[in-house]
Amino acid sequence: MGNSSNSLTSTSSLTQPPPPPPPPQPPPPATTPIVPKIEPKLEPLDEPLGSHTEFLQSPYFSNPNPSFSFNSQPDTPFSEPDTDPNAPTRAPDNPSEENNVYSEFYRVSELFRTAFAQQLQSYGDVEVMDPDSRAIVPVPEENRVSTVVVTPARRYPKRSAELVRVTDLGVEDQRYFRDIVRRTRMVYDSLRIFSIVEEEKRRLQGGLGRKPRGDLKAASVMRDRGLWLNRDKRIVGSIPGVHIGDLFFFRMELCVVGLHGQIQAGIDYVPASQSSNGEPIATSIIVSGGYEDDEDAGDVIVYTGHGGQDKHSRQCVHQKLEGGNLALERSMHYGIEVRVIRGFKYEGSVSGKVYVYDGLYRILDSWFDVGKSGFGVYKYKLVRMDNQPQMGSAILRFAQNLRSRPLTVRPVGYISLDISMKKENVPVSLYNDIDNDHEPMYYEYLVTTVFPPYAYHHRGNGTGCDCVSGCLDDCFCAMKNGGELAYDQNGILLRGKPLIFECGAHCRCPPTCRNRVSQKGVRNRFEVFRSRETGWGVRSLDLIQAGAFICEYAGVILTREQAQVFTMNGDSLVYPNRFADRWAEWGDLSQIFSDYVRPMYPSIPPLDFAMDVSRMRNVACYMSHSSSPNVLVQFVLYDHNNLLFPHLMLFAMENIPPLRELSLDYGVADEWTGKLAICN
Repeated sequence: MGNSSNSLTSTSSLTQPPPPPPPPQPPPPATTPIVPKIEPKLEPLDEPLGSHTEFLQSPYFSNPNPSFSFNSQPDTPFSEPDTDPNAPTRAPDNPSEENNVYSEFYRVSELFRTAFAQQLQSYGDVEVMDPDSRAIVPVPEENRVSTVVVTPARRYPKRSAELVRVTDLGVEDQRYFRDIVRRTRMVYDSLRIFSIVEEEKRRLQGGLGRKPRGDLKAASVMRDRGLWLNRDKRIVGSIPGVHIGDLFFFRMELCVVGLHGQIQAGIDYVPASQSSNGEPIATSIIVSGGYEDDEDAGDVIVYTGHGGQDKHSRQCVHQKLEGGNLALERSMHYGIEVRVIRGFKYEGSVSGKVYVYDGLYRILDSWFDVGKSGFGVYKYKLVRMDNQPQMGSAILRFAQNLRSRPLTVRPVGYISLDISMKKENVPVSLYNDIDNDHEPMYYEYLVTTVFPPYAYHHRGNGTGCDCVSGCLDDCFCAMKNGGELAYDQNGILLRGKPLIFECGAHCRCPPTCRNRVSQKGVRNRFEVFRSRETGWGVRSLDLIQAGAFICEYAGVILTREQAQVFTMNGDSLVYPNRFADRWAEWGDLSQIFSDYVRPMYPSIPPLDFAMDVSRMRNVACYMSHSSSPNVLVQFVLYDHNNLLFPHLMLFAMENIPPLRELSLDYGVADEWTGKLAICN
């Protein structure tokens, strides 16, 4: 794992002592009730998988001739593993006279399946592949058997049952694993966003009208490509590369990174049949208030076991000490910690809810009790382990209060509640509880970059799109961007490009056009704060979705000759050509498609100007430098067409929780030392 300081500790030795006698089973009820099916502990905020589970059983995206293109037809947006179109067909069995009725039923069923093969590509335990199927048609008597190919569903290898604990990771190892998780999540988000766009295209062209589930589709494709993490070992304790406070919008993403392996169940565990000593062991739980007897006080949780609920999530029968319930009890006995993920509704989430990793807890007690509905339930007392960072869920609640009443929540430390002096759409506060430095107050606040007058001589001769109701993928502005618009309907960047043309003053589309994103300005509430590590830093009070616009990096543009003079005077300059090409990472699906090509159009010449921020600047100038940033720089044009002078627009590379510091890769080189030279 990088260096000798790492260790993978097997936990099988922890489970060798003979187990104590099992806890006494609850006394049977006086009257035997009708026992419902014991279901896993499900999440009440999740949409039931229902008809969407087919995406977990086989890849959703099918194309027998893989040739990836972001401009591909909606029916074949993704490639699929090799299949044999000439495989032998499956005929009805027992063609004897007494089975004519069943034979005819089978024939009609297969004709129906053939006619709707596109809709029935994956259903249950079979896959149907007949790309030429379009309608039910008369079949000649000699060819009465359908040509449909019925093949078993793809079988994926089971998760490993080997329990390990990762300890003593060095600094370089931590960075290595963090980068792996970060890149995996970028692939997931990029694939999820793009698949939703493709599904919307199908709907516009008269296809299926169901709600797009990009989270399921992206997870299915990544599993098919072997991109799910931590499948070869069942990790106890912290997952390398996943930090406390990391935030997820979808349950499937928890599975992808290996934080919680159950799609719906709230208790993840190694079954007894796979355990080395024949006992189940729990590794993680999700707390979301799904059971009426749960009690969550933050550091202390009384967690209710699973089972015994009806379809209205009401307890209707006694729980049993089996499955995840027994696994939690065994983890308590052997002293094995569990990961805790909290799920709850949250404003600004693309799914309406969030899942936050809150760290490691130990199970200190378990007992059988009578629940609020009068039925027996198993309860477990979990206590958070010491010396861990602050819980992410607590930070989210704190940020909510900070947005509405900042001076009440933090009465000391605010220097200004809006250093932009109402120039931005939302306030930009200044906070310092470390020292008496008020430096950001001494600069004039810029909302957008100041270009030299001759930059506007290239306005494109008044050309623009004629999309009165909003731009589509076949309009003039889409053609300027290589045949596709850069953003989805929610203003999320689909993938990074060398340059993006947004609609400008000569376009007839309305301000609500999906191709007008970065020009609208800041939408999140930012805070410039004093940091002991980085001097000044920037954090958001709002949740920022991956791919969302953040702000412009603003300053006064200087030519090379002007920059030389300003440098001699000791002024702070930023050189846009030194920013790392992080835009190429967002939307990079080369791990999914071997023929993926990095976008090269629209192209721009090398940038030969500097940006002066010594007197006028905006919030972006206080962002810290990082070799693993969570913000990227994307060049954008909208108010002129001069390729030599693009705007520097910033977008999120990952889901950024409130109060987490924003960072850029300044591509530090030569005499320039990045943000420290600019801000300090």
